[in-house]
Amino acid sequence: MKLILGSASPRRLDLLATIGITPDAVRPADIDETPHPRELPRPYCARMAREKVAAVQAAEDEIVLCGDTTVALGRRILGKPESATEAAEFLTMMGGRRHTVITAVAVKRGAQVWERVVETSVKMKRLSDDELNAYLASGEWQGKAGAYGIQGRAGAFIPWIQGSFSAVVGLPLAETAVLLNAAGYREDIA
Repeated sequence: MKLILGSASPRRLDLLATIGITPDAVRPADIDETPHPRELPRPYCARMAREKVAAVQAAEDEIVLCGDTTVALGRRILGKPESATEAAEFLTMMGGRRHTVITAVAVKRGAQVWERVVETSVKMKRLSDDELNAYLASGEWQGKAGAYGIQGRAGAFIPWIQGSFSAVVGLPLAETAVLLNAAGYREDIA
């Protein structure tokens, strides 16, 4: 079986490599990621993973892996900010509070799809104006749900997490390995 990663995320490639998996190909899914009106974060994230895996064309001997990571503050979805101003709003809202990082994983082989949703609780400290401005100037907020990546500079802003660190980065490794095994992917994992 060949493994297709349906994501352009370098973080997902790096995470897979840590457990000894190198996809045979990368085919990013191209879907509309706009939340539906009043859609809650967990169902939204699960829908994104399902839609992504459905959008990736695959042969019978190919297993497709897709994921989606969403940051939620209560019922509000904090997606990828479109500007530094929006990134600052997200980071300020999360400061001193807990938020939830939801990562949904979908694996497809033929017509069958296996799914898993992992939630991790994360606390971000309140950022000083200097910390906020330096982080925004770094550009690391771009293309990241909630305007941050825990594996980068923003890791210094996170004093506490409960759950899967790899899920916050973008792919819950234990759950992904189980799904790939269920789909018949038999590489030497870890």
